Amino acid sequence: MTIAYGACLIVSAAVFVYMAQRNYSSIDTNYWMIVILVPIVILGYWLKTQIESTETAAVLFCFIYLDSTFLITTALFAMMHTLGFETKPWMKLVVYSIACVHVAIVCEGVHSSIYYESITIIPTALGSATKMTSGPLKLFHYAFLTGLAVWFLGLIIASLLKKKTYSVRSFTLYAVIIGTGLLVSVSEGIIDVDFTILPFLYVIGDVAIALNYDYAHTHDITYVISSQQKHFGARGYIALNPERKFQSCNGKAIEFMPFIKDQREDERIQPGNEHADLLLELVTTCEEEGFASAYFQTDGMDCACEVRPYSLKNNGVPEGYLADIRDATEELKNYRIVSVYNETLNAEVEEKTNGIREMQRKIVLGMANMIENRDNNTGGHVKRTSDIIRILVDEVVAQGTFQISEQMAEDIVRAAPTHDLGKVTIDENILNKPGEYTDEEYAIMKTHAAKSGELVLILLEGVEEERFVKVAFNVARFHHERWDGSGYPEGRVGTMIPLEARIMAVADVYDALMSKRVYKEAMSFEKTSEIMVAGMGTQFDPRMKAVFLGCREQLEDYYRQHA
Repeated sequence: MTIAYGACLIVSAAVFVYMAQRNYSSIDTNYWMIVILVPIVILGYWLKTQIESTETAAVLFCFIYLDSTFLITTALFAMMHTLGFETKPWMKLVVYSIACVHVAIVCEGVHSSIYYESITIIPTALGSATKMTSGPLKLFHYAFLTGLAVWFLGLIIASLLKKKTYSVRSFTLYAVIIGTGLLVSVSEGIIDVDFTILPFLYVIGDVAIALNYDYAHTHDITYVISSQQKHFGARGYIALNPERKFQSCNGKAIEFMPFIKDQREDERIQPGNEHADLLLELVTTCEEEGFASAYFQTDGMDCACEVRPYSLKNNGVPEGYLADIRDATEELKNYRIVSVYNETLNAEVEEKTNGIREMQRKIVLGMANMIENRDNNTGGHVKRTSDIIRILVDEVVAQGTFQISEQMAEDIVRAAPTHDLGKVTIDENILNKPGEYTDEEYAIMKTHAAKSGELVLILLEGVEEERFVKVAFNVARFHHERWDGSGYPEGRVGTMIPLEARIMAVADVYDALMSKRVYKEAMSFEKTSEIMVAGMGTQFDPRMKAVFLGCREQLEDYYRQHA
């Protein structure tokens, strides 16, 4: 057995050398802990076959028990990694701390009987065998193995339920080695054999794991991406710490920012170079806003640089900043092409839209003029109300009576010609009646307000902006509403009447009073003003009184010029 265990020791040492010379760029700590622990454990078994004293046996058990503590524990963590489960640092700390306590108890047993009450050396033809009588703390060993067995069974169940892709080959390899090891440990404890076969199992598993290492790497996306980026990636990466000290970069980064090739690690990047200044500026912006990006040129190539904070710790606390640089020549070229195309397209759309609006404006004005030609009472009314509402709106803006934007003011003026479109539906005999209306005729006449709103939607919706359609609709439908609620078509009260309709009402009534109709003469400026002021608070919004008086002289000048 001494020779057999020695052969196992040589093989395990050869596996360690084999793994070391592979020169992997990325190292899985679980793999390497297994590769290191196996020779140490087998060394303990090999030396134990040659001992002659119980004290030496007790010391060697300190090495041998690394298998049931650290070796199996590490293999279980490797199984979790294969399944894709994240291992938190505190989890490893807790489990390995318990394993350390286990080993510490075994070490304490060298000078006491807490772990083994007695150890007996039995010389045999195969080598020295050892018989032990368990001490009180040997129960800790059984409890620890039980915990590992439960953990192992939990991972087996998880592998059967897990739908996410994982390396079945690697997982099965670990499962077979660990399962067999636990089964052999229990069986040998019951049978009480002189020499264990565990070293053979360990060395077989060690070889299998080493041979599987390359295969496992191809299933770990982190390693695959890392390797491809390093050797074949089209992107450059530069890592800086929070103090702006250069940490590392890949070869592609030097092509994008040549100054990096002369930069020493752990030295601050000094300003003065175009690309260095840009990088430092982006890091500062990233520090403040969490992200920064910019385009720059190098050797006639357009490049894009994005800077983000990075962390290698699970708590996510930033440890530095990573600059991701790529060739953006084609990207910017396409962007410029699209931008030029969009500008041309927008110009064409704007031109056609303006044409449609002009056509729509002419249609509205044409209908308004057609209505005036039918209505002998209101000749020139559309033109005059469009002019005087401009005077009223300008005074509203100047006094700050209502908070309206420049766009809103312009929309009210543009909407004025639409206010009586509904009269096109009124019978001409009623429209041109020289005397007073009967109740029935007046009811028909009042329908023109609602009809005006309907025609606005028909003519403007889908052609004009939504906000203007709304203003024009309100002007057309509600300009006959009264502040006291006695108007039509809905009998709205106070501020329930849209502002644009309240302003239109003042312009509409003022022109009606100042104009000659078939049933009346034009009123004087004084009489008209008296009636308008008297209506403030009943027919009109009381706040319009100050507006009306503020521009009264301007309104009267307008009618003098257009008498």
